[in-house]
Amino acid sequence: MLARLREEIAANQGWIAFARYMELALYEPGLGYYAGGAQKFGAAGDFVTAPELGSLFGRTLARQLKALDSPILEFGAGSGALAATLLSQHGFDYRIVEISPQLQARQQARLGTRAHWLERLPERIRGVVIANELVDAMPVHAVAWRAQGIMERGVALSDDRLVWREKPAQGELLQEAKTLSVPVPYESEIGLVARAWMRELAARLEEGVIFIFDYGFPRSEYYHPQRTSGTLMCHHRHRAHADVFARPGEEDLTAHVDFSALAGTAVDAGLELLGYATQARFLVNCGITEVLGEANVDNALHYAPLAAEAQKLLSPAEMGELFKVLAVGRGVRAPLPGFARGDRSQTL
Repeated sequence: MLARLREEIAANQGWIAFARYMELALYEPGLGYYAGGAQKFGAAGDFVTAPELGSLFGRTLARQLKALDSPILEFGAGSGALAATLLSQHGFDYRIVEISPQLQARQQARLGTRAHWLERLPERIRGVVIANELVDAMPVHAVAWRAQGIMERGVALSDDRLVWREKPAQGELLQEAKTLSVPVPYESEIGLVARAWMRELAARLEEGVIFIFDYGFPRSEYYHPQRTSGTLMCHHRHRAHADVFARPGEEDLTAHVDFSALAGTAVDAGLELLGYATQARFLVNCGITEVLGEANVDNALHYAPLAAEAQKLLSPAEMGELFKVLAVGRGVRAPLPGFARGDRSQTL
């Protein structure tokens, strides 16, 4: 991976945008983190997603999806854990778009013929689109507001080591950065790739709902004056750190999601904002307490793991507050119980 990065930097006059570095580190065929065969998810991997904790997340989400009664298209299905749980609850028409050959093979081994894998994004989409912890792994552009102006942060070599280097921002990145009011100096990220992805989905969605589950903030929190170092994080063996050059290709590299930007892009592209809530509020609205109540409370071996899973999903100190749920769509008349009762503090 380091050799590939050195080659890329040399071929581009000694500098590449951080978004390109992130793309290579995560997705370069045969070398990137998501293109390799190492375990990613669960206790034996680098991080745990909500569906990997157990079945509670998927069983609760299924209550929402049954109300829509539509085909499902999941982006980046990971180990297939969410698909497996949802398919165990209902006979959904389930399709998956997965760019990692290794993960696709793992999903196919787990799901068999219950799901269908697509080679590319469909020209027309009708139904439910699910993106669970997908957007945080999309390449972001790193930006710095300095006394001399707005700079794009990129990657160069110094004594054969990867280092940060800045250039004046240009084009769309500069225009987006100018709309943000932040103190100087200040460093953060702008997710141009995620916005382009949302525009592409909006153009293809004839009727249905796009659900995005991820960790992140509305714009007012994302670019808070005290968040001066951005949100870039690496995940390796369940430990998080901020040294993005430590193990390129060997660990997860993410940025928090700017939910205001995603929602705004969707609305600008003709979709309707259908709901936004913390993960805790969404799951409670969907009936997670009822799902938990179906367990045998008298059997500690059965109930205790579910109670621990609920704690991680709902607790403000765990996933409950940091993780958000955004729903946008077109032509949807079915109820969205996940947003029936809102948290007034959660605004975009």
